Amino acid sequence: MKIVADDNMPLVRELFSPYGEVVTCPGRELTAAHLVDADVLLVRSVTPVNAALLEGSPIQFVGSATIGVDHVDMDYLTSRNIRFASAPGCNANAVVQYVLSALCRLRPGWLRETVGIVGCGNVGGRLYRTLRALGVDCRCYDPFLDNAAIGGLTTFERVLEADILCLHTPLTIGGPYPTHHMLNEAALMNFSPGGLLLNAGRGPVVDNAALLRLNRGEQWQVVLDVWESEPEISLPLLEQVTIGTPHIAGYSEDGKISGTRMVCEAFCQWLGQPSPAKPGRDEPVRWLRATSLAEAVLAVYDIADDDRRMREALLSAGDPAAVGFGFDQLRKTYPARREFQHFGARVRSNEYLTGQLATLGFTTAEG
Repeated sequence: MKIVADDNMPLVRELFSPYGEVVTCPGRELTAAHLVDADVLLVRSVTPVNAALLEGSPIQFVGSATIGVDHVDMDYLTSRNIRFASAPGCNANAVVQYVLSALCRLRPGWLRETVGIVGCGNVGGRLYRTLRALGVDCRCYDPFLDNAAIGGLTTFERVLEADILCLHTPLTIGGPYPTHHMLNEAALMNFSPGGLLLNAGRGPVVDNAALLRLNRGEQWQVVLDVWESEPEISLPLLEQVTIGTPHIAGYSEDGKISGTRMVCEAFCQWLGQPSPAKPGRDEPVRWLRATSLAEAVLAVYDIADDDRRMREALLSAGDPAAVGFGFDQLRKTYPARREFQHFGARVRSNEYLTGQLATLGFTTAEG
């Protein structure tokens, strides 16, 4: 069995080599030529999986180690009877960590502000539950859910009135609730002046040209992790946003490893074989001292570092191709980032802070 995989999937050789020959290459460079004698294709979100890639190949199983599947032509896979698996929820904790880092970096009083969440599936739902556990007032919009699934549901218009707006929707073009350019010029004009807009879902959910035009006076703080036309993103928009990152909100080591493992488990189920033992990566807890929630969050992951690296790499790029190459290199060489559960926080006589940190997954101790 030949298995072709994106070379940015951690542990892919360790997990899949017992079942066949594993060949890796960069996800954006995968072509039909790589698949002429392949049985299994393993990708992340940068590889469009469609007839142009798969027609004439012997592929029987496609796995995407991601939450989103808008890069996959599901109808085509069904027509070919190709089994498909994704990894829903694999990087939800990582995206929540990203959002919290942005809030701690940019909004000192965010715990007392109203947060609007658009899209309350695996990621948005995890963010909602985390914020509510911290006592934050949340408004949510997701037309596919009801209040039995998640509290705080309201209209899209009411969510736009929040102080902080977080987008975590998949990208859909058709259907009753399309999300393409959901935040268009009209919606942006109804967003709260002085608010913070954060998009860690899919780039085209926000009309990037309208955002660039309307925010020239920087009436909003804007955090973009996803962009239209990735990887050849708009440099004027990068210059304008408060924080820009190269589609890495969910790029914790834990999230990427979890995605690979979830796809492997589905693959083994398809084969009718037991899942392989999980490769051990036990690590000691890394301890830090904390006098505030922001201090602890930013000590573990400071989003400003990713913003700095992106501006240094891209703003001097000479042409769109160089921008695209630089964007992908930032993703491919992204530093290892661990989630809160790998860290311990020593807190001196502050039960409230200790409770906040425990909510985020820190081990806590007096001191």
